[in-house]
Amino acid sequence: MSSATRFTSRNPDIVTSRPVVYIRLMNLREQVEDLLPAWERWYPSLFDAACDLGLIKAQVCDPSTLLLTNRHARVRQRAEEYHRQKWGVEPDDQ
Repeated sequence: MSSATRFTSRNPDIVTSRPVVYIRLMNLREQVEDLLPAWERWYPSLFDAACDLGLIKAQVCDPSTLLLTNRHARVRQRAEEYHRQKWGVEPDDQ
């Protein structure tokens, strides 16, 4: 009995065979080359080709979310709030 054969009922005489399917994860370059093998003739960059083929999509976001200083400030603020909640420290006590 192969590894792809499974018992489908309590009766061991009844079996069904299912093929084993492996999904290969492809990186962006492999995906583009799979859809358009000669993409380098028409596109200056891999990202332009991937965008036109619908593999990647741009998202509009608030510019302030792109600044690392803002991200770090939010992380620090959350950490300070958690610390205050955990230890019962009031913001005025500091």
